[in-house]
Amino acid sequence: MSCCAPDGSCSTGTTAATVTAGTTTVYAVSGMTCGHCKATLTKEIGALEGVLAVDVDLEAGQVSVTTKDESDDALLAKVVDEAGYELTGRAA
Repeated sequence: MSCCAPDGSCSTGTTAATVTAGTTTVYAVSGMTCGHCKATLTKEIGALEGVLAVDVDLEAGQVSVTTKDESDDALLAKVVDEAGYELTGRAA
């Protein structure tokens, strides 16, 4: 089965996810050290309503969260706390 259509255009059958709207907020998070930390925070934060994307940067100690509307700092702090890490505030 080819990924190319008869007209010469190619498709893999999936569409690229693009975030066309949303607000990205970067948070400083302490206690992250490994891939497990990254996976845990990505899963827990990503499960919140209104979250479009999560990007964890272990080296910088930061988590970027893209939400439909303004992010809820208190809710994110609670989720990060319950996962065993500490959200220390918005990154400068």
